[in-house]
Amino acid sequence: MSENRAPIYLDNNATTRTDPSVVQTMLPFFTEQFGNASSAHAFGNEAAIAVRQARRSLSGLLGSAYDHEIVFTSGGTEANNAAILSALATQEGRDEVVTTSVEHSAVLALTEQLAARGVKTRIIAVDACGRLDIEAFRCALGPRTAIASVMWANNETGTIFPVKCLAGWTREAGALFHTDAVQAIGKVRLNLKDSTIDMLSLSAHKLHGPKGVGALYLRKGTKFQPLICGGSQERGRRAGTENIPGIVGLGKAAELAAERLEPERIRIGALRDRLEQGILRNGECVVLGDIRNRLANTTNIAFDHLEGEAIAHRLNRAGIAVSLGSACRSGSMQPSHVLRAMQVPAWRMHGAVRFSLFARNLPRRSR
Repeated sequence: MSENRAPIYLDNNATTRTDPSVVQTMLPFFTEQFGNASSAHAFGNEAAIAVRQARRSLSGLLGSAYDHEIVFTSGGTEANNAAILSALATQEGRDEVVTTSVEHSAVLALTEQLAARGVKTRIIAVDACGRLDIEAFRCALGPRTAIASVMWANNETGTIFPVKCLAGWTREAGALFHTDAVQAIGKVRLNLKDSTIDMLSLSAHKLHGPKGVGALYLRKGTKFQPLICGGSQERGRRAGTENIPGIVGLGKAAELAAERLEPERIRIGALRDRLEQGILRNGECVVLGDIRNRLANTTNIAFDHLEGEAIAHRLNRAGIAVSLGSACRSGSMQPSHVLRAMQVPAWRMHGAVRFSLFARNLPRRSR
């Protein structure tokens, strides 16, 4: 890698660079404006005002009807766990979970634990393009379904699921609907007040905010049992002193995402297509997932009869960052559960590499 060339970062589905303006917005809340939002004095009032503003900004990005439908969390994993466990605790007479075979481990690991404790879990399959078996989903819903949890967009292939339709069918069955929208936020337009989605999870570091903070959208009127108990923060729905700098950073990242979503979606989609076309011209490889309905920034390319790990290492030595799938399974020698669920043949699956783009470049690194 040339010392004069900027690094090429193509792993934005794992995490994004925190936007410099987000960092600048956060900094005062580590120093001058360091108060606890629950304190009844000027320092606490400054923090509380900042939290309210961040809640408004995130509500605007999500298109929610009320600011108080936003519950700040430590990230997407906590929000996913809180949503599913709360539904099982509050939906009287309902003790079943419906989800898919390609969810993030933050959902699948929890449902595996629940299944080991006797909770009925119905796992819906996908086809070779990663598209959900819609008929199987509808048939899985029943009088004992407490919650259906389906990701908005897959983190490995970018395939987008029809969550608004799924939420409607789930409501007809009398159950709650949750979506892990960690990959979708800031990449697709949302309008939750016009949907029947009951709960939605997101994480700040996927949309150029800081790590360690996220949120759970909780539709007004939805019964909820907190995952973390203690103080009365977040209207009693998530105890613990608020991460004020992180929440402020998430709010700023939400504002920027709302402003930039459409122009960046168009630009990044063109960059993704150009990258794909260049790669596909040079060897035996194929794009995995639903190429007609996916995130604009994501492409998962399988190189036939090659090892994806070797490809990723060679690219890394050249200063190009990619991944083999979810960052949460980094170091695992097991093939992607997403690609296994899509029944990708082994000679193709082991050569799969995910490229996830963003329209703004990284700065040059000092040497």
